Amino acid sequence: IHNKEDFRAGKISVEKTAKLLEKLNIRCDGNHVKCVFKENDTHRNGKITIEEFRRIYRNFAYREEVVEIFNTYSSNRKMSEQNLIKFLKQEQYVQMSDTIASEIIQKYEPIKEAKKQHQMTIEGFIRYMNSDDCLLFKKDCTHVYHDMTRPLNDYFISTSHNTYLISGQLIGPSDLWGYASALVKGCRCLEIDCWDGSQNEPVVYHGHTLTSKILFKTVIQVINKYAFMASDYPVVLSLENHCSPQQQEIMANNLQSILGNTLLSDILEKFPDVLPSPEALKFKILVKNKKIGTIKETIERLGRDKHGQILECEEEEEEEEDEIEDYSKELISLPIIKESKEKEVEEKASIIKQFISYSKKKRIKIALELSDLVIYTKAEKFKGFHHAQLYQKFNENNSIGELLARKLSKQKAREFISHTNNFITRIYPKASRTDSSNYIPQEFWNVGCQMVALNFQTPGLPMDLQNGKFLDNGGCGYLLKPEILRNPKLNFSPNELKEYNPTILSIRLISGFQLPPTNRNDPLVLIEIYGIPDDQTKQQTHVVRKNAFSPRWNETFTFTIHAPEMALVRFVAENQVTIGSNEFLGQYTLPLLCMDKGYRTIPLFSKTGDNLDPASLFVYVWYHE
Repeated sequence: IHNKEDFRAGKISVEKTAKLLEKLNIRCDGNHVKCVFKENDTHRNGKITIEEFRRIYRNFAYREEVVEIFNTYSSNRKMSEQNLIKFLKQEQYVQMSDTIASEIIQKYEPIKEAKKQHQMTIEGFIRYMNSDDCLLFKKDCTHVYHDMTRPLNDYFISTSHNTYLISGQLIGPSDLWGYASALVKGCRCLEIDCWDGSQNEPVVYHGHTLTSKILFKTVIQVINKYAFMASDYPVVLSLENHCSPQQQEIMANNLQSILGNTLLSDILEKFPDVLPSPEALKFKILVKNKKIGTIKETIERLGRDKHGQILECEEEEEEEEDEIEDYSKELISLPIIKESKEKEVEEKASIIKQFISYSKKKRIKIALELSDLVIYTKAEKFKGFHHAQLYQKFNENNSIGELLARKLSKQKAREFISHTNNFITRIYPKASRTDSSNYIPQEFWNVGCQMVALNFQTPGLPMDLQNGKFLDNGGCGYLLKPEILRNPKLNFSPNELKEYNPTILSIRLISGFQLPPTNRNDPLVLIEIYGIPDDQTKQQTHVVRKNAFSPRWNETFTFTIHAPEMALVRFVAENQVTIGSNEFLGQYTLPLLCMDKGYRTIPLFSKTGDNLDPASLFVYVWYHE
């Protein structure tokens, strides 16, 4: 009643306007409410009348572009069930059933009279168009629908690098939140860097740096708590183990006592000599570490007391040739060295090289108790594709640094795909990325690498691609690789296009709505395609001046995609600051084949991955082979 009187007297403030819009289920951004309120406040006294409020409501609720679609399929301001069916078939490519149109009317039409007559008003139509039913991301992809019964090496697995860091690699906090947040985001392979700690308690931190330390057992407790919140499928703990055998035994003890039956410490009967499937490993945690001896020997020792038993092996650490080249170049470019003559530089480079390679070969000791917890994920040094073909066992996984992996993916793509067809391969960022920056993961997915490890704590394009790719299959962290990466007979290489069946993708970028306001409000949108090299491209709209509330572009973009099953599409809203530079407003990334056709709404996310609702883009999408 109080509000009614305020309305009549024209006393509605901007705060009350925002509250009323909220009550009327209008999603709105506070800054945009202030702007639209200001435009409609005719007396310039910070108060509006009921008429002015209606105008504001219409601004937020009735988007011109949606009203235009409604008018095309309606007569006398009503859309009949037949016309709704026509719209769903012609425009939305909906899988039709006898009842789908009447179900939509029942669900979204607020006016009872219209409902009874099997009709839809503009109110109902707007509710439908703003609903989850009209999002760009296909509903079918929001739950697990891939075949989950194939061996682990047939899947892309969501993988994080140095999961315990939440900022830089050299200084900064190691934090348990790194593990919890990665798991909540659907990450299925975590890295744990373990070192000897005081009072016989192993610790986790980035060794030889000033990052802080956390107890290994606390990390395992956190993993135990969060492991299966986002997904039922297995979690792999990738141990980077620098501990003495005594503290390795403590680690083994922690893993067993905290994880209990969740820890996979025995072979699965049906999988004695092939990798199990994600389905067979549901709710299991696997340890990835160096292992001495075979699985058979491990099984024979089950139940025996292994305390104090230590095994030795020689191994080279995971820094590779290219990594050394990288360091040498960086060291040579230091001012002191720059002044020397070229020959001296070469000598210095060779000394650096020898020093690094010499320091990498060492004998390591492994506690049998920890070694025996490794079953299907044994860490094995990569010695080349030919060596792997001859000697690598089914349960041995390689870790390859990004520089060598990049070289191999360019020079030996088919051999790389053949390797990842048989063995789980993990890629990790080069050591010189001390700021926790990331590489573009797509180039390694293109050759079938299962575990492409990224610094989850670092926002930006690589993490947008990671999050976008793993939205698919219900966000469970496992994606069945496309057949071109699993079937050797297809002889696929991302770098050479054979006769291939391309997909034509057409996107009409119609409009934006309530984009994050800035000083200038001059928005534009980029559409970027990530996939095999021949598919990588980007196109952009023109700039709409001074309108972040409801910019209209109405531009159509066409793309020819040769490997649609590998492609990701990224929409980026930006604000033009000067002719040469734009500021980021929001983005959305998803696999091309997860895009629904027709009129669709695209939600936008901030750099750090927060939903910017109600900010969105409105598009019309169509694609075919």
